[in-house]
Amino acid sequence: MKPAKIKNEIQLPSGYNEWRKRIEVMIETSKLNAALHVNADLLQLYWNIGNDIVLKQKEQGWGSQVISQLSKDLSARFPDDRGYSERNLGYMKRFALTYPDFPILQVPLAKFKDRPISQAALAKLANGKDWIEVPLTLVSWYHHISLPPKIKNDADLAFYILETARNGWSRDTMISQINNGYMETVGNSINNFESTLPDFQSDLAKYAFKDPYNFSFIGTLALQRELDIEKELASKITEFLMEMGRGFAFVGRQYNIVVDGDDYYIDILMYHLHLHCYVVIELKAVEFKPEFVSKLNFYISAVDEYVKTPADNPTIGLLLCRNKSNRKAEFALRGITQPMGIAQYETEKLFNDVASALPRIEDIENSLDDEFLLSDKP
Repeated sequence: MKPAKIKNEIQLPSGYNEWRKRIEVMIETSKLNAALHVNADLLQLYWNIGNDIVLKQKEQGWGSQVISQLSKDLSARFPDDRGYSERNLGYMKRFALTYPDFPILQVPLAKFKDRPISQAALAKLANGKDWIEVPLTLVSWYHHISLPPKIKNDADLAFYILETARNGWSRDTMISQINNGYMETVGNSINNFESTLPDFQSDLAKYAFKDPYNFSFIGTLALQRELDIEKELASKITEFLMEMGRGFAFVGRQYNIVVDGDDYYIDILMYHLHLHCYVVIELKAVEFKPEFVSKLNFYISAVDEYVKTPADNPTIGLLLCRNKSNRKAEFALRGITQPMGIAQYETEKLFNDVASALPRIEDIENSLDDEFLLSDKP
């Protein structure tokens, strides 16, 4: 093999480029570890300060005025640091009270096992013990100051810390997911994974999907056509992938497949990086009907035949409808040998919430009639 050359004609030994890339990876890894250590050190400092405040107030009865004075003194002593405001010192106190066992959050396995998490992940967390230990350094300080007001018990706190770290959620995304009831939706779709996939794959697939999906980011307009919804989802691909969850990659919309000379178009085709399989998504702007399953089953077979490679796992189908009857969905999946799930989606939650708070037309008319009758009296 000839030695590599660069523009100034200096000859480099064979294998230099591979060696250089390894050095670059070492540097990048070091920078990442440094960032993680900075977060760990910051959390440790803030917990120590918060714990000292708790102890002083408990043992010596110091009041809130002491926190106010401490904030002034620390801000004067460290003018370049913005972390010692009275509010932030209050957050530190709450942080210490919320996590007395810092740097971990320890939760009994019996309390945590009902959370929507795969059996493989749960076994790894427990590691043969009767409890799980979640490192608090998995998320940033800004995540932590937002969690306790939203979540009141340790098991749910542990779940959202793990999911935030696993999905790479920003603080705002984490808050949005909590407000949208993420924990109640994960693994909630009607599916046949247990009977159509191997145990390990079935376990992963169950928690890769949820019900319902919140597509309110496409607006509050009443989109009546599947194509309109597809276009909106594709135009907001970042939000769409975030709502679908970690591991989903967008392949295309109206994905063309030719079967015996006829063209067919899959609403949305995705690939799941952790399940190592294609995911066929069929969108319906109406309530679930059993016949929708047949069409999705056809598309799954077509993708398995013409798109899937030997390295890919069996294709999974996801049918998304405006709403559904769980009983009808369960009946429709009986006897289906292709893995698929059925869920519903929301696009107008905000609009519906506002609309429900407004008076109905009939109420307004009745009120006007009453006022007219009263005004008509002598």
